[in-house]
Amino acid sequence: MAIRGTQNPVSGETTCGSLLQQLQLIWDEVGENEEERDKMLLQLEQECLDVYKRKVDQASSSRDVLLQSLADAKNELAGLLSALEEKTNVNTPEESSGTIKEQLAAIAPALEQLGKQKEERIKEFADIQSQIQKICGEIAGNLKIGELVGTPTVDEDDLSLKKLEEYQTQLQELQKEKSDRLHKVLDLVSTVHDLCAVLGMDFYSTITEVHPSLDDSVGVQSKSISNDTLSMLARTVVALEEDKKMRLQKLQQLAAQLSDLWNLMDTPMEEQSLFDHVTCNMSATVYEVTVPGALALDLIEQAEVEVERLDQLKFSKMKEIALKKQSELEEIYAHAHIAIDSVVAQEKIMALIDSGNVEPSELIADMDSHILKAKEEALSRKEILEKVERWMSACEEESWLEDYNRDENRYSSSRGAHLNLKRAEKARILVNKIPALVDTLVAKTRTWEEDRGLSFMYDGVPLLAMLDEYVVLRHEREEEKRRLRDQKRFHEQLNTEQEALFGSRPSPNRPTGPKKVVGPRANAGAANGAASRRLSLNTNQSGSNGARSTSKEGKRGDTRPVAPANFVAIAKEDAVSFVSSNDPVPASS
Repeated sequence: MAIRGTQNPVSGETTCGSLLQQLQLIWDEVGENEEERDKMLLQLEQECLDVYKRKVDQASSSRDVLLQSLADAKNELAGLLSALEEKTNVNTPEESSGTIKEQLAAIAPALEQLGKQKEERIKEFADIQSQIQKICGEIAGNLKIGELVGTPTVDEDDLSLKKLEEYQTQLQELQKEKSDRLHKVLDLVSTVHDLCAVLGMDFYSTITEVHPSLDDSVGVQSKSISNDTLSMLARTVVALEEDKKMRLQKLQQLAAQLSDLWNLMDTPMEEQSLFDHVTCNMSATVYEVTVPGALALDLIEQAEVEVERLDQLKFSKMKEIALKKQSELEEIYAHAHIAIDSVVAQEKIMALIDSGNVEPSELIADMDSHILKAKEEALSRKEILEKVERWMSACEEESWLEDYNRDENRYSSSRGAHLNLKRAEKARILVNKIPALVDTLVAKTRTWEEDRGLSFMYDGVPLLAMLDEYVVLRHEREEEKRRLRDQKRFHEQLNTEQEALFGSRPSPNRPTGPKKVVGPRANAGAANGAASRRLSLNTNQSGSNGARSTSKEGKRGDTRPVAPANFVAIAKEDAVSFVSSNDPVPASS
């Protein structure tokens, strides 16, 4: 008969007791002995213990796992707090409060929140370190255009804000350095561009030789800022500036040569204007030349070709140029009243050119040197010559005044008489200053001669000889004046005595006025102002000592010092300051 399990009459569930009762009933029906029953009960009890033991072991293992999870969570929480190193708002559970599962449940939100913060902080660190790594690579020149940097390794043990701020500070410094370098690169590139424009060079090929990223097609932030790029840019700028300086010097030399050749050959302004772009920079500095193409090689070659053409043309115009130079030299000598034999000089120059033994440029340079020396010589004579002109002007006024004094109608009411009267007043003042002027002129002439060891020649005549003879003639004139005054007084006394004895009668003829002595006059017999002559008296004077002859009637010949033909009188008003202490005596009417 089958044995069926019974249910607990109270709960209706099958239990160990109900099952044991059923087992007892079965044993009773079967007639199982006590020994077998005890054995089976012991077996059942052992099996129950094994089941409980397994369950206890499982529970203990599960508890250990939970404890390990709790410890790991606590360690993780401590690690996150240590790595982040900040006062966090995350609520952390207190130690040993509640069951293990309750502690795990309490720590889980804090771990989740801190984990999110850690991930965000790692991203921030990675981004900053990536930027730092990129800028460092750009400065070092290790990073190519468009190349991406690798993902940096972030130290997860130190994710503090302090460490983040350090990276941010480093990044800001690198960004500033990058900005400074970029500005420097752009400035250098701009300088290269300007220099290439002035020199007529290809900017693209020049700048890409330094670094491909410096081309205008590449973005500003992508340009190379490495030390090598900056160094090569600086060297390029120095090389271009040196090239610019050399080209400018070459161009200015060519411009000076063009100008000299144009002046030599009287080149028309229309032809000269074709090279205004060359001559406009003749006196410019390196920094002033900024016009694009102003120092291009083709422009310099064009100027060189023109200089060479004019040089060849200069050979064919050598005689004309040389004669022009000689005329300039003669003009300087003429203004300086230096006598030269111009005919012989011109014949010598023509002979040199015809012989072909002289280089035209050397001949022109030699003539330029002579012109320069002539100008220096003329400058050293300028002060003396000005005084000579004033002396001559004063002598002219003296001559005019004597003629005026002889005029019996000088006080008439004719037209212009008042003007002559005013001129005579000024002339008397001027003539009175002549001796002082002559003394000053003699002193300066002697000083000039002592300094140079040469005689001061005025159109081939020694100036001191002219002045000495003038002084002698002036002294003789004064003596003549005194003689005439004495003679006049004698005649007046004689006439008075005759009138007392015989009555009034017509007075005898009055003697003529004294000999008129004036300054140097032009000698009509001078040829080109070159012949050297001594001052001489008129034909009615004779003897090497300057002795003079007097006519029986007491008249003296009109004697005047003779000088070369190149004298030029200065303006009358300039000579007013030079006067003599002796007033001229009017001639007897």
